[in-house]
This record gives sequence, structure tokens and C-alpha cells, in this order.
Amino acid sequence: MVARAAREIAPGMVVNLGIGLPTRVVNHLSADFPVCLHTENGLSGIGPTRGHDSADRNLIDAGGAYVSTVPGSACFDSATSFAIVRSGRLDLTMLGAFEVSATGDLANWKIPGKFSPGAGGGIELAQKARRVVVLTTHCDRAGNPKLKQACALPLTAGGCVARIFTDLAVIDVTGDGFALVETADGISATDVAEATDAPLALPDTPLPTF
Repeated sequence: MVARAAREIAPGMVVNLGIGLPTRVVNHLSADFPVCLHTENGLSGIGPTRGHDSADRNLIDAGGAYVSTVPGSACFDSATSFAIVRSGRLDLTMLGAFEVSATGDLANWKIPGKFSPGAGGGIELAQKARRVVVLTTHCDRAGNPKLKQACALPLTAGGCVARIFTDLAVIDVTGDGFALVETADGISATDVAEATDAPLALPDTPLPTF
């Protein structure tokens, strides 16, 4: 799933990688891939993540993982970082999700009754990036679908999600709802439809796999 999502990034893009699964995308990009990765805590130009023994303890992403720099990396304060986000300079942001609705609504910051550190930069990222995609497991730990007709959890932003990458499939959010684009190897369209709590449009041609 993460490797497939990495192929969504085109050369020359400015891309934000959100907390959770999206932070792993950097490790699926070649060292010479021409992209500027941004993290809202104040760094642009992010290289592969580092283990505890080889890390520079001053360099972390928004999720607290140790990261590395690349030629041209820049550090700045949070005000500058969020000015980059709010001014629409991000070509793409990749976010995690608790739920995504068939109209592209995103819920990814709060499950009532459970601890949450807050929305963080998620609201601005979801609203202001030119394109928003989600990386998430298709179902939660209890087996409940995360892709729903309507979100039941508090929203981060409405109508913002364009594409979803899960462990089962790649799904687009269209004007008519969810549309199946690709399936994971060994997964059928029926498997995906049964795990999705909303109608799922299927293409007329054979589905590619990842």
C-alpha cells in the first residue's frame, strides 16, 4: 500500500506526508527522486527515516520519527511552515484516516471517548493542499469498514479527499461516490465491495493490481 502510494508523487512536487502510514512513503522514493517533502513542524527537503542509533536527534517529522536531510533542505518555524500550507503551495498531501465518506469527507483526528493530541495541522492540510490522498487500512481493528457512505466521527474537513490507498485497493472519490481503480494482489473486486460501507463503482475493463 505504501509503495503504491509513493507512485502518486510526480517529479517536482511539493508534498506533505502526514502522521502514521504516510510518513513511510519517503522510504519508497529513490535517493535522487526530485521531490520536496514538507513536514508541518518546520522542515522541507526530507530524506529517508533514520534508526535510533544513526539519527540526528534534532531532526524529526510531525509524527516524531527521526528523518534525514537532502541537499537544499531548509528548517523554519511553525508560522512559516503553516504559511506554506495555507497559501496553497502544497501540490499533494498524504494523510491517514479513521473514516472517509463517499463524498470525500475526512475524519482523522478524534474518536470520542479516546485520547487525542488534537487536530494538529490536519485541518489546514486537508483544506489547502491542491490534492489530498489518504493511506489507511480498509477496515479498523474490529473489522469495521473505514470507507463509509457518511462519516460518523468528527470531521477534519469536508469533501477534500480525491483518492484512497488501502491494504485492499486504490479507490477514487468521484462525483458519484467511490470508484474502484486497482486491487491488491490476490484481492477481488467483490472482496473490496464487501469491505466498503458504501456503493462502489466497478470499471468495465479488468482491474490492474499492485
